Amino acid sequence: MKRIALTTLLIAPLSMAWASPLDEYWSNLESLCGNAYEGELIQHPEGETDFVGHRLVMHVRDCSEDRIRIPFVVGDDLSRTWVLTRKDDRIELKHDHRHDDGTPEETTMYGGTSTNEGRANEQYFPAGEDTRQVIEAALSNVWVMRVYPDEKFTYGLWRLGTPRVFQVDFDLTETVEPPPAPWGWED
Repeated sequence: MKRIALTTLLIAPLSMAWASPLDEYWSNLESLCGNAYEGELIQHPEGETDFVGHRLVMHVRDCSEDRIRIPFVVGDDLSRTWVLTRKDDRIELKHDHRHDDGTPEETTMYGGTSTNEGRANEQYFPAGEDTRQVIEAALSNVWVMRVYPDEKFTYGLWRLGTPRVFQVDFDLTETVEPPPAPWGWED
């Protein structure tokens, strides 16, 4: 009886301290809440220059228990927000695109849901059927978000079976002045 009680006392703290990779990832994202960071374009599809030569800033602007919204600002363009939503043991990524008057763009709310708990610093989001309805060609997209606190945040896209690759790395060692509210947001 004493042996069982002692074993329980030794094992119980270990089981309570264990966090899933998804929990650790979410915690890593939450540690960035309220901060803005400048990024560098690492790779982009040939011929697509929308991001080239522009200042790139991510602002982890809105955090709640089950949703984190991260505006991604390209130059003066405040149209993009990454919306991450916890859904049990998965995370859903959506791309919210708005016109400058705040109305949704025709191509908006596409993305995917992680297929497993991922890693503490890395989550993959393969395109879902709802993305196919918005952007047929994006059905083979896989987005990745990597977060290494006090080091780097990576946003990437791979369109499987094509040379289409996009990657921006954000420097988490230094915060920058937060940009204005994204289009369609109240300040």
